[in-house]
Parts: sequence; structure tokens; C-alpha cells
Amino acid sequence: MTGGVEPAGSCHFYRLTPRTELAEYAGRLWIKWGPGYRTWIQRGDRKGKPIIELRRVFGDAPFPGFAALILNLSDLGSIPTSWAAALSATHGIYLPTCPATREQYVGMAAGTNGFLGRWMEHFATGHGGLKSRDPSDYRVSILETVGTSATTADLLMLEARWKDKLQSREMGLNKN
Repeated sequence: MTGGVEPAGSCHFYRLTPRTELAEYAGRLWIKWGPGYRTWIQRGDRKGKPIIELRRVFGDAPFPGFAALILNLSDLGSIPTSWAAALSATHGIYLPTCPATREQYVGMAAGTNGFLGRWMEHFATGHGGLKSRDPSDYRVSILETVGTSATTADLLMLEARWKDKLQSREMGLNKN
């Protein structure tokens, strides 16, 4: 090895054997790996790793569907990857609400990352009137989804309709 770089074609082999006494935890145990999470081999016997979560069953909870989904903005970073994929691939109209102040805002998700991208922006910046409170205080739900052929003009029309229905200009945070 020269200068800390291994020559092309060289490699290390590790023989991995699943431990039968730990089989019941496969796919259910989540460990905090720390700053060395990219290190392929980590020795738990040399430095303990804290357990973050022990799930009751293997796998993610099923996606509840767009109509039934209600999330806290502060929980966006911990939703299952299958949920994140569905939310990123879908556009439409959504409603953040603040249970403490009873504020609401009607918004439109039309960007490349769909609902999830738009909600992450709200959480990061407080965009859309959510600046009046900590964005993590808000709950978000989906009012309507649209197909892939919907244009920005279609979404603007739907957003205006929902603002009228919910009176979010008069009694909410929408200014337009």
C-alpha cells in the first residue's frame, strides 16, 4: 500500500456468519453507528453502539394513503422511505395547520420533489406564513392529488378553489 491507497485489484475478505441467537432482531433493530457509519466493518465488541429503535415487526408501516395521511412537519425526517418516495412523486394541494393557534395555510406542491420537497421547504424556512410560529408546530395533510398531466395552471386553479372553500385568505395565513 502506497500513500494510504490500496493498489487496484486488492481487497479484504471477511467471513460473516449470522448469529442464530440474534435472528429474531433481523430487520427490526436500528443502531446509531455514529460518525463512522460508512465504515463497512464496525466492531461492536470494541465500542458500544446505542440502539435507536427496536421495532415490533420487520419492515415499515404501510403508507396510509394520501387522503388519510396527517403528519407533523417535525416528523418528516423520520418517515419510512416508502412514504417519502410516494410523497416525492406526487403533486397537489395540501393544508398545514397549527393546533395551538388554529392557523391554516393552503399550499400547492408542484416541484420536482412533490409534497415532500415542499413540506421540507416549509420546515426549513417557515415559508407561506408559517414564519409566525416554529414550523415544527404544524401538522400537514393532503387535500387533493393530481395526475402527472396536470399543469402549474391546473394546480393554481385548484389551490384557489381550496382557499375559497376553507376561507384561508380571510381566516388563515394565505395572503393571495
